[in-house]
Order: sequence, then structure tokens, then C-alpha cells
Amino acid sequence: MAKALFGHVVSPVQLRVAEENAALRARVRRLEAELEELRAQRDAARDAVIASELLSMAGDSAAQPALA
Repeated sequence: MAKALFGHVVSPVQLRVAEENAALRARVRRLEAELEELRAQRDAARDAVIASELLSMAGDSAAQPALA
């Protein structure tokens, strides 16, 4: 019976590795969330630049209604 239970005992080294693994996984999750936020900011800035370029290319014709 002792031999069967011995396999379920976790050594301090294994426990430390498991704790480090959990900490690293949490850090990866935080970095992935930060990356998604930065990508969203980049996309919003790019869309704003494109919109301003389109408005500047349209010039004064954008302010006046089109004649049919």
C-alpha cells in the first residue's frame, strides 16, 4: 500500500515547477491581453489616418452636396 501511495506524493521540486508553470501561464495570458489591446489601438489609429486622408483627398467637394 505504501508503494501505491508513494506515487501520489509530490516532491518539493515538482511542486516548485508546477508553481512556476502556473506563474508563466498567467504571465502569457497577461501579455496576450496586452497584445490584443495594442493591436486594437493600432487598428483604430490606422483607421483614423485613413479617414483623414480620404477627407483631405475629397477636399471641398465633401462639404458641398452633390448635384443630380
